[in-house]
Amino acid sequence: MGFFKRFRKPKTTITFKIPTTVALGSSIDGTISIASKEEFDATEIRAELRCIEKRRREQWVYNQRLRRNVRHVYWDTETLLSEDLKASGPMHIVPGFRKTFPITVNIPASGRETLDGIDANVSWYIKAVVGVDDRPDPTGDTIELQITRATTTVIKEEK
Repeated sequence: MGFFKRFRKPKTTITFKIPTTVALGSSIDGTISIASKEEFDATEIRAELRCIEKRRREQWVYNQRLRRNVRHVYWDTETLLSEDLKASGPMHIVPGFRKTFPITVNIPASGRETLDGIDANVSWYIKAVVGVDDRPDPTGDTIELQITRATTTVIKEEK
């Protein structure tokens, strides 16, 4: 392998198909498809699930030049969930390699639903990754999931 090749991602196409609207506490099935144009050793094939919360905060700071308090607005970012779901173990990938891997994603029931407000956001993201040692990992597109509350069904008894 050339020296500069270790700074580039392997030439491979990654496609991730998964439903985008999911209820809390449910599991969804998806597929990761890989098509390679280069030979390399993959350490694993995985999906990375992330839940990120952003909150708008403000802080009053005294400005000596203006001789008064000035409001400073910023966003706090917190990762609520970070999970790597393994679809396959290590393998040798050659040019022309095409394969589809099934994967099951479990959304925790205790998680937060998707929220887009004025001063708070909760977002869920998932993407497919092929892990490679000593080189950057090739990734698929990042998909934003819409997570909703689990609905309960009401059954009326007939008399």
